Amino acid sequence: MTYAGLPIGEIIGFWASAAATLVILSFIYKDNPVYKLGEHLFLGTALGYSWCIYYYNEIYPNAIGPLFPRHGEPRNWLVLIPIVLAIFILLRMVPSLAHLSRISFAVLIGGYAGLAIPAVIMANFLPQITATMGALGPDWATAINRLVLLIGVFTTLIFFFFSLEHRGVVGRISRVGVLFIMVGFGASFGYTVMARVSLLIGRLQFLIQDWVMRAILGRG
Repeated sequence: MTYAGLPIGEIIGFWASAAATLVILSFIYKDNPVYKLGEHLFLGTALGYSWCIYYYNEIYPNAIGPLFPRHGEPRNWLVLIPIVLAIFILLRMVPSLAHLSRISFAVLIGGYAGLAIPAVIMANFLPQITATMGALGPDWATAINRLVLLIGVFTTLIFFFFSLEHRGVVGRISRVGVLFIMVGFGASFGYTVMARVSLLIGRLQFLIQDWVMRAILGRG
């Protein structure tokens, strides 16, 4: 079954997507019950979808699958250790057994720190040091860029060095670091605004091109 050359299922999808978009955009006027409904619908759908993805990609292959293998494979009883630790976290809802969750959190935080800290140092910290302390470059543009980068890193580190009182020369250097920090925050905020505006443009294009032109007018 088709309408304007499109399958009826696609038409229903256009209308549902347009309705959800308009419901969320209604917040521009004010906070209203329709927006609340759309917000809860979005959060519930996202939570259900994320739970299904997490279950089939993480929980089943790593916890349930090894305990109940198929095709005659041996059971992996070691997965009972993380399963028990996960149950300990859920026991926080039981006041008399909530203390058991500390074991799980200790293992989780300690293990994550042991894995993440070396990875972060190798992936972010050391490359940044190498880039900061590199040669100025073959031309003036590269040299100025490297020099500004070096000054920014040095003054920012001085700003966060609280063992010295920020007075005199140290205070003036730290104030230069504040300028670099504000520039970094401003650039990050501008990038965030650009990303959100691009999402808005995409939804407006959908409303005009797909919903109005194709689903309603049957054009395009």
